[in-house]
Amino acid sequence: MITAYITHPNCHLHHMGPEHPESPLRLDAIRARLMLSGVLQQTMQSDAVEASEEQLARVHPLRHLRALDKCVPDHGIVTLDSDTMMNPDSLKAARVAAGAVVRGVDQVFRGQADNVFCAVRPPGHHAEASDAMGFCFYNNVAVGAAHARAKYGARRIAILDFDVHQCNGTIDIFKDDPEVLVCTSFQFPFYPWRYLRSEWQNVVNTPLNAGTDSAAFRQAIEDDWLPALHAFKPEIVLLSSGFDAHREDPMAELCLEDEDYHWVTHMALEIAALYADGRLVSVLEGGYDLDSLGRSTEAHLKALLGLPFGE
Repeated sequence: MITAYITHPNCHLHHMGPEHPESPLRLDAIRARLMLSGVLQQTMQSDAVEASEEQLARVHPLRHLRALDKCVPDHGIVTLDSDTMMNPDSLKAARVAAGAVVRGVDQVFRGQADNVFCAVRPPGHHAEASDAMGFCFYNNVAVGAAHARAKYGARRIAILDFDVHQCNGTIDIFKDDPEVLVCTSFQFPFYPWRYLRSEWQNVVNTPLNAGTDSAAFRQAIEDDWLPALHAFKPEIVLLSSGFDAHREDPMAELCLEDEDYHWVTHMALEIAALYADGRLVSVLEGGYDLDSLGRSTEAHLKALLGLPFGE
């Protein structure tokens, strides 16, 4: 298995202040853990390129993109909402984050990699078509999905999101789109407080009570996601990989373990192998306890590489 690892130095340029949990230290923690374990050295590493305006505009109206551009400060930090701030380089980072998923989609459709992990920030899954929120500016996974459709003619695109927060942005962009299946597991009731009870046919919601453990999580995923995925038969599988449902993460109250991320990744790979010639692209979303973030990402990468969890 060839697993590509895509990142970019510009992802470190975005910061929202010294106390903000969505910090450049997240990518440092992931890289340090993957290097220490030897997992990073088994991947095919490359740098992202910025997503173009055309690629971003497939999911975000041009007027919104221009409005975001006008928000960029010359210095310091400006606040977009209570938890989303922007510094002079934030959109530079956001463009390479979205561009990483575009590059990943290119790699799996061209046969250059079997699967891809995009170690990027800022995250994207809360970014709605016309609203930056929840630490997110552009919806990275949505930009990748739209690229798969526009460039490679993909007509069955599955987006699986196991972040502790529901992917309101991804739902906002693709609701009622029969060519995109969105499966999302999340603590409920919880942020983002919108779309939580969505009834669109192409959205599979898996709400989880605070305190949900490994066994209950796995059962819910098997019951909710697998029938929908087998019926849909995706041509590419995209993962919004948030690691903040871990029991050690301070952001919420789900109780997943490192091994659950290996398990859910393996499940997604099996779907990709059945229907999508193995094509799978994963992009980092949440995960704010630096130690568990590193370990969970290692488990995720081991599954992508075809390695057992315990090796």
